[in-house]
This record gives sequence, C-alpha cells and structure tokens, in this order.
Amino acid sequence: MAPGEAHEPSSREGEPASESASSGAQRGGKRPGAGRKQVEIDLTTVEKLSVLQCSDEELGAVCGVSARTIRKRRKDPQFAAAINVGRAKGRISVRRAQMRLLEAGNPTMAVWLGKQLLGQREVTPVELTGANGQPVQIAVEVLDGILDQAAKGKKNRRPR
Repeated sequence: MAPGEAHEPSSREGEPASESASSGAQRGGKRPGAGRKQVEIDLTTVEKLSVLQCSDEELGAVCGVSARTIRKRRKDPQFAAAINVGRAKGRISVRRAQMRLLEAGNPTMAVWLGKQLLGQREVTPVELTGANGQPVQIAVEVLDGILDQAAKGKKNRRPR
C-alpha cells in the first residue's frame, strides 16, 4: 500500500469491505441456503389465536417461537393480515355478545353501549341553595378573600 492511501478494512482475509457489505443483505454467508431456516408458523393458528386477542407472548408460546419472532414476522404482509383479520373477528364477536345482553334486557349493558356507541352521557345537575331554600348569598368581602387566597396560592407554587 502506498503512503497516504487509506486502508479499507475487510471482514474476511483479502476481501475489501465494500464487497462484503454488498453481500451482507444475504443472511448466513454467501452460500445459497446458508443460515438458519425460518420456523414455519401456521397462519390459520395465528388467526384463530388473534380472534381471542392473544398477546405476542401468547402467540409465540403456542407457535413455539419467541415474542420477538412474532413482532418481526408482523412485517410480513400475510402474517400481519392473519393477525388483523383475527383481531377484527374477535371484536365483532364481543360486540355480538354485548348486543345479545342488550336484547336480553340487561340495563347495565344498555347504558354502557349507549355511552360507547351513541355518545350518551350522564349529566348530574348541581343546585346550590342557601338557608331555607333561599338563594346562596355571598358578600363581596368573601369573594375578595377567596380571590386573594387563590392569587397567593399561585405565587407559592413551585414551577414543574
């Protein structure tokens, strides 16, 4: 090597780094079929477990792989679709069961579904009255005292 020339590090003896970097996309070396083979995961099983809203850890335990493998396989469109279809079917199943409870006359379910699906909410009116049902009377001095205390409280607070 001539002086001043940069030495290119290599991963193998006599092979420039640029060549090994380009072949690095292939896993397990240059030989065709080299490296660890992917564990076969049945997509039908994945979909059935996803209906039950199973976590990645649970899916992995049943399929004999780690949760990390499940997370990596989600990048595969077919695998991700199996999980998404299964989870959608599971949500529909839950909704169907809720509707059965509603149709059976379950009042708690009726209220809950009304809030979730229809945006209904409970409004509790608050009414303040003074002595003997008369309106509440507040003196101006009392209001000034309340406002002064609120102002002092803001000054004494530490910044977060």
